[in-house]
Amino acid sequence: MVEELLTAVVAAGVGAVVYMGAAARVVKQYERGLVFRFGRLREEIRPPGFTVIVPVIDRLRKVNMQIVTLPVPAQEGITRDNVTVRVDAVVYFKVVDPANAVVAVEDYRFAVSQMAQTSLRSIIGKSDLDDLLSNREMLNQGLELMIDSPAVGWGVQIDRVEIKDVSLPETMKRSMARQAEADRERRARVINADAELQASHKLAEAAEVMSEQPAALQLRLLHTVVAVAAEKNSTLVLPFPVELLRFLERAAPAPPAAAAREEPASAGPASEGPGPAEVDAAAAPTAVDAAGSRDGPSALDRAAEERALGAAEPPPFQDESPP
Repeated sequence: MVEELLTAVVAAGVGAVVYMGAAARVVKQYERGLVFRFGRLREEIRPPGFTVIVPVIDRLRKVNMQIVTLPVPAQEGITRDNVTVRVDAVVYFKVVDPANAVVAVEDYRFAVSQMAQTSLRSIIGKSDLDDLLSNREMLNQGLELMIDSPAVGWGVQIDRVEIKDVSLPETMKRSMARQAEADRERRARVINADAELQASHKLAEAAEVMSEQPAALQLRLLHTVVAVAAEKNSTLVLPFPVELLRFLERAAPAPPAAAAREEPASAGPASEGPGPAEVDAAAAPTAVDAAGSRDGPSALDRAAEERALGAAEPPPFQDESPP
């Protein structure tokens, strides 16, 4: 009798343990539990923690409430300005209504993925290439609204949508690179021209100041020589300003021939004018000087002796009448 009672108690205990093992469930903190009894959804949603269901009769379905990161495969399309691009994106969403996420749609992950791909293609066809490259924030908001509208009935909330990358053809990349290079070149030329204009104004002011003080130009020349010599060059080119050459030309003495030409000729008596002998005497120094400059002192002496002999010789037939 006692043995039969102990056997019944042990059997009841084992049955209770087996029942509890089959009925006990644990719902994690980031999950919610849905109980289906004979295939019918129970209204009560099991919170996180330990819970018990009726074995064989009830079935527990756990739904993840975390934010899901869903990558959208790259979609190829043609923009509004007829440029072929490949765009990929990423969608962040979470389940806010576990009952609808399980009952209203067969697989909410797959449904959100397909809706994201369709919406991304639609956004590509409605946008320009410049918008895809520079105005992504507005496109992200439009893409989020397009995906969130049908997802509301699925118990899913779209948290954020981001366009990750826009792939362009190689020809388009080269064209954009040439455009950017041309724009940079234009800006560089404008900046260079502006710098030349400012430098010309400053140089004009410096020239005006140096014109008042000629010594400033020489000091500037010396500074330039010092700057060039500091580079340890083997060859030094020293430029001479034109003003210095003109100063040296003015300071040079006049040549003797020019001084002789500038002396006035001796005048004869006022009543008679210069005679032939005086004209010869006046013209003789110039000729003698020119000859002397070519032949030396001997030519000068010969010219003086010839003039003296010609003056001392009397004219022929002074007292005789001509035949």
